[in-house]
Order: sequence, then C-alpha cells, then structure tokens
Amino acid sequence: MQLDLLLMVLVWRMLPGGLLWLFLALSCLLPFTWSQTKIPLDTVKSWADAFGEDMYNMVTKYSGSLLLQKKYKDVEPTLKIKEVDGLELVKKFSEEMESMLRRKVEAVERLVEAAEDADLYHEFNASLSFDYYNAVRINEKDEQDNYVELGSEFILEPNEHFNNLLVNTTFSDIQLPTNVYNKDPDILNGVYMSEALNPIFVDNFERDPTLTWQYFGSSTGFFRLYPGIKWTPDENGVLSFDCRNRGWYIQAATSPKDIIIVVDISGSMKGLLLTIAKHTIVTILDTLGENDFVNIIAYNDYVHYVEPCFKGILVQADRDNREHFKQLVDELQAKGVGTVSKALTESFRILREVRVFTYLIGREVSFAQNVKWIACNNKGYYTQISTLADVQENVMEYLHVLSRPMVINHDHDIIWTEAYMDSALFASQAQSLLLMTTVAMPVFSKKNETRSHGILLGVVGSDVPLRELLKLAPRYKLGVHGYAFLNTNNGYILSHPDLRPLYKEGKKLKPKPNYNSVDLSEVEWEDWDEILRTAMINGETGFLSMDVKVPVDKGKRVLFLTNDYFFTDISDTPFSLGIVLSRGHGEYILVGNTSVEEGLHDLLQPDLTLANEWIYCITDIDPDHRKLSQLEAVIRFLTGEEPDLECDEELVQEVLFDAVVTAPMEAYWTTLALNLSDENEGGVEMAFMGTRAGLMRSMLYVGSEKLSNSKFLTREDKESIFTMDHFPLWYRRAAEHPSGSFIYSIPFEDSGNSCFKYNWW
Repeated sequence: MQLDLLLMVLVWRMLPGGLLWLFLALSCLLPFTWSQTKIPLDTVKSWADAFGEDMYNMVTKYSGSLLLQKKYKDVEPTLKIKEVDGLELVKKFSEEMESMLRRKVEAVERLVEAAEDADLYHEFNASLSFDYYNAVRINEKDEQDNYVELGSEFILEPNEHFNNLLVNTTFSDIQLPTNVYNKDPDILNGVYMSEALNPIFVDNFERDPTLTWQYFGSSTGFFRLYPGIKWTPDENGVLSFDCRNRGWYIQAATSPKDIIIVVDISGSMKGLLLTIAKHTIVTILDTLGENDFVNIIAYNDYVHYVEPCFKGILVQADRDNREHFKQLVDELQAKGVGTVSKALTESFRILREVRVFTYLIGREVSFAQNVKWIACNNKGYYTQISTLADVQENVMEYLHVLSRPMVINHDHDIIWTEAYMDSALFASQAQSLLLMTTVAMPVFSKKNETRSHGILLGVVGSDVPLRELLKLAPRYKLGVHGYAFLNTNNGYILSHPDLRPLYKEGKKLKPKPNYNSVDLSEVEWEDWDEILRTAMINGETGFLSMDVKVPVDKGKRVLFLTNDYFFTDISDTPFSLGIVLSRGHGEYILVGNTSVEEGLHDLLQPDLTLANEWIYCITDIDPDHRKLSQLEAVIRFLTGEEPDLECDEELVQEVLFDAVVTAPMEAYWTTLALNLSDENEGGVEMAFMGTRAGLMRSMLYVGSEKLSNSKFLTREDKESIFTMDHFPLWYRRAAEHPSGSFIYSIPFEDSGNSCFKYNWW
C-alpha cells in the first residue's frame, strides 16, 4: 500500500557550472572527438556515478527530504489509516448533487406557478400602454440628455457571483430579437403579465444563493432575464438571439419526436424557392435535440435520401448529424418533375403513427388547398412561407401544435439539457464560456376559456454551471490521480477532465463545433466493450477496474495506472456520476490527531499556502466572505471569528495535521538560505513541498527577480498548483515513484540555455 501523502520538493534550475557544465560540454563534443580520443567506458561510468552522487546529495540537502521523512516517521504511531469505499463515496456525492439540483427544480417550479397564476388573472388589453426595462435601451439617452423610450435608468453593479458582470439583482429586464416589435400588443401584455416574476426571481435567489441566471422565454418572442443586464447587439446592430430557438425552450415545449422532412427539389423549385426551402429545413433541424430522431427525403422524378447511408432509418438528431444534414441540404439542386406520392409513401413506411406538417413555399396559392388538406387530415398544421423573413416564425408553429397535448394534460415535465455554452448570451456579456446545463419547464394557460386550445405561454429555466456541481465531488477525496465525471443518458459527456471544449483562434477562445456531443467512449477509450458506458447510460450502480494510460505535461509523458471506476445515477435527472480512484493513491486516507491550538500556530507561518480553488470553507455565498482566501477562511473558522462559515471539517483536520508535521521545514530552509554563499551550489533557486490536503510550503534561495520562471507556483501556471481540476504536475509525476527518489524534469518549451535548466522533485 502506497499513501499519496508525499513530500514534493523541487530545486529549480542548475546554472551552467561545475560538474553539470563539464558533463554537458563533454557530451556535446563527443561526436567530434571520438575518433581522436577514445574515453574508456569505466571513466565515463565513474563520471556518471560522481555526477549522480553529487546531484543526489545536493537536492537532498536543499529539499530537506530526510527531515520531513523523519517527522512523518515520528508521528506514525498516532496515525490512523482510513480506507475509502468508492461505491459509498459515489452514492454520497450523487445524493448531494441530487439535493442541489432539486433546489434548482423547486426554484423553476415556483416561477411556473407564478407565471400561470399571473396569466390566469390577466385580461388581454389590445390598447395597453406600458413601459418596461428593455435590455438594449436601458440607460440610453438622446441628444437632449433624456432617457430614450423603454430606456429608463437601470442600476447595474459588478457582482462576483455573476463573474463580475454588471447586473441588477433587484429587477429583471426584457430582450427581444430584432424581428419582434417591442410594442406589439402581444408583447406588451406578455411583459406586463410576467412582471409578477420579479419578486419570485429575487426570492429564489435569497433562498438559494447558488442560483445563477433565471429566465422566462415567451412564446411571443420576448425573453425576461434575471438578474437584469445591459444587452449588446452584434457588430451589425442586430439582436439575433431568440429564446424560442434555444435548446432548453424547444425541449421543454415539446416531447421527444421522430421526424422525416420531405422536400420538393423538382425544376419548379429553382432559384429563390429552393433557397427558402433549404433555410426552412435548416431552421427545422435547429429545433431538434438529442432526444429526437430525424431523416430527410428529397424528391423529383424519383425519391432519394439526402444521406444514402441513412436509407430507411431514423438517426439521432445530435449536433454532428444535424450539421451533416445541413451540409447535404445545401448541396441540393432543383431539376426534374416532382412526384410527392412516392415520397409520402416512403415516409409512412418508416413512421407508423404520423402527423403531417406542410409548408407551402412561395407566393403561389393554387396548391394551397391540397397542401392544407394533407396537413389537416393528418393531425398537423399548414403554413405558407413566402419570403426568407417568414421562415423563423412559421417553422415555430409546429412546436406550438406539438405542445398542445402537454398543455391540455398540464404535463409539467422537467427537462435537463446536455452540456452547452451559450455563445449568444456570452456575446451579450450575460454568460462566460463555462459548461452548463439548464433545467426548464413549460408554462401553460390555465384559463378555462382557452384550456382546451392548449396554449403554451412559454418556458422558464435556470442555468446550473457544471463546475459548481463538481464542487460536490471534491478533488482531495479522490486522490492524486482521481477525478469525477458526469454523462447523460445518451452517453454524452457533461463534464470530464479530458473534455476540452475550447480552441484558440488568435487570442480568443471559442467552442469547438462538436464540444457537447463527445461520447464517453471517446475519453474513456480503454472501455473497449463499452461496459462502463452502457451501465452509466442505463443509470446502473456499480464498479469496474481498467488499466489506463494517462497523458500528462501536455502529452509529453504518459502515466500507466490501474483505475477503479465507481458509478451511479443522479436521481430525477438524466445524468450519471462516475468517480475514479487510482490504485495506491485514492483508496486510503491518513487521519492525524492534531489539536486546533497546535495546528493554528503552524498555519500562520508565512511560507504556507492552501489550494485556493479547493473548498475548505464555503466563501462564495455570503458577500462578507467572498473576499476571503481559503486560508483566511480556515483561520477565521478555527478561531471562531466567523461562526457562520461552513467548512469541511475533515479536510480542515487534514490541513492541521499537515501544517504541524511540515512546520520544521520553514526553519530548515531558512537556515540554508541564510548560509547560502555565491561559492557553493549557487544554482539552486527554490525548494517547495505539497501534501494531499492541498497545503504547500516554499522557500526562495534567491531574490524573486532572479527566478528563471517567475510564473511557477502562481495562478498563471495552472499546471504547477493545486486546482479544482487536478493536482500539480510535479505532484502527479512524483507520486508514481518510490519514496526517497527524485524526479528530474527539463522544460522542453524553453530555448537558449534550456539544456542547463533542471527541475527536481
């Protein structure tokens, strides 16, 4: 059994000189001198032995490794070893996540109830005059320094909880796409009615301060967002964001569906008609999600599938398939004579219970009655699309029709989206490029006179950053190589350390095209038989083991590990949670017995830091706590200065133990630094150490201005510090080697004198 409570020490960079310089200089000259002077093998071996011995003695001295080993040996009789039950741990994490997500659902349910009640008691007024906060116009003034219409003063302040964006946590505001008139009677009545959501937004946020964005997307097109923000059009002055196109709206408004799109590509469709038809198909594809299945049939003289490989079947409408269909549709050309009957027959062969929705393209009306008859006699809906500008509104009608059974039955289904980054909201500074999921529910009209019509008022939703969810599976409980991951019941990754959703374009980070349709099998590729994937898709609870290869240091090195996987579902969601414990590192925890008084004294030493991304204490809820570092929060918790602080007592106890055991390192390193002279091993710049509890100590042997890497052990160099996502690279590599050995690293990316720069740990 190997415990990953290891001393990690680095002595940074040997400057050119001494044995190191002699050795490297000789090795560079060997090809040129070999023919002139043959150096005996024993001589080279003696040089290597001497070099190795000197290196070992130097790093042992400046690291203080022997002292620390002795200190841990001294306290060994008082230690207890606690075995981690991976199955119980994953169940515990799952229950905590389910509890967190349940609070989000309850917040959305309160919004649904408030919206439906507000509509019930609201009477439509065609002449209603009503001013509201328009997210684009707020705080805008005209040339006379007067606020523009719908642009009253709207106080915006930076808020840490919302990524320091300028927000108003007292009121929501309204965004409308460019093609929706902001004073249309339907809009004014809807906005007026939905004012009732403001106090619910605020109350929800007070009940659960971990809530982020809350919103109501109306079926008429307006979007009410809390907290209120200033919305910015794109560079062309256009507001393309339409809440009715978002995945959360579409999934909540309809049930999963099987769709075949049939398009006429006969010669009569040449020119603008075919362009409108293509745009209509693309818009329909954009209304589909991963729970839907689709295919596209084109017809003229004969019937053919736009993708021959999908002939006779339906395929999942995931992002990859939708984009593939869009490309194929764009390549369609009009020719021949249209024979719709064969196309419909082929469609009915695949679909059993069919509803037909027809779109008549262009201004021609001679076929209108026949096309309408087809739709009305097959429980569908007919509409005519005359121009490109008509496409969006007319396509959305089929969703409203499909939602009617849900509305009439009042089926308030809760939906959870796949992981996504809302780049449209990001462009408006309402969101950062963080993976999130959305919980959403439909809002129906409860008025007796319209209940049988099945009127969908809109959809309410709230975002849940996946990073916040994974905080409930803390890194320190999983060991140096351990991690947690989430996936959906479709097999797609919600969160995983190997999911890299962004790429760099110039200086900007952008989402990859298929970032939210990465399958579990693509990151856990050792799961050859998809045993893990299948079990998690089915929501099963269990475990399995796999030998894996883990790339580290940007792919330059590989670790060979045996991982134990534990998994279970998260109740009342389509998600499953998995955790990984690596053999020898995540399955045991050292439990020390240290008093608060003793540990607190050593926590105050200036060379000590804690992993600031870890949650020793919850500091992001109470505004008074947000400015505290994790170390400051722990100290205030232990001294009783902040009795309201909620801290992880198990982790705090580990920190106290590590602080006491490692305390002598400060005095040892300080003594060495004071006695250091230019004549001895003057190339040593720094020594440091870290523990499994995220505690670090460090000592500079030179002035900070002389450091060869000033970013090392700072937040700028994520690979060298404890983060929420991983242990430091030096910790991970050293953990795979026997106690007492040193690992050497040469920074490959450096140039110039890089062959003389060595790291030891």
